[in-house]
Amino acid sequence: MSEHTQPSPELTALDRLVGTWSVTGGAEGTVRYEWMAGRFFLLQQVELNQFGQSVTGLEVIGNLRPFGEPVGVDVVSRFYDATGNTFDYVYELVDDKLIIWAGAKGSPAYYEGTFSADDTTVTGEWTYPGGGGYASTMTRT
Repeated sequence: MSEHTQPSPELTALDRLVGTWSVTGGAEGTVRYEWMAGRFFLLQQVELNQFGQSVTGLEVIGNLRPFGEPVGVDVVSRFYDATGNTFDYVYELVDDKLIIWAGAKGSPAYYEGTFSADDTTVTGEWTYPGGGGYASTMTRT
């Protein structure tokens, strides 16, 4: 089994998300990011209203490390909602641009947002196949 004693740089770059954020746009509410002990996983608590429905859940974000295998390169996540659904994502942060791919990297469904210079807002848009999507802004509270 390979040793992995430090979280990946791609994961630790997401430290900019840690804290509580007010979300506005196509989804409204609050999200909170915090590190799990050891900092190998970033946890997101979600309480949103989207398209008239409540979305409550937990997302676990990190590099996959299956038993006996090397650590995965991509920062991936699984979101668990209060109604039993699960959704998978891939996170990328390059400079001030955050991309969250729905499903696999390169998916036609994704979020692309930009951090403000002072890291107090992330402004962007969810894009869905067929032209759907919505604007979304997170503001640090």
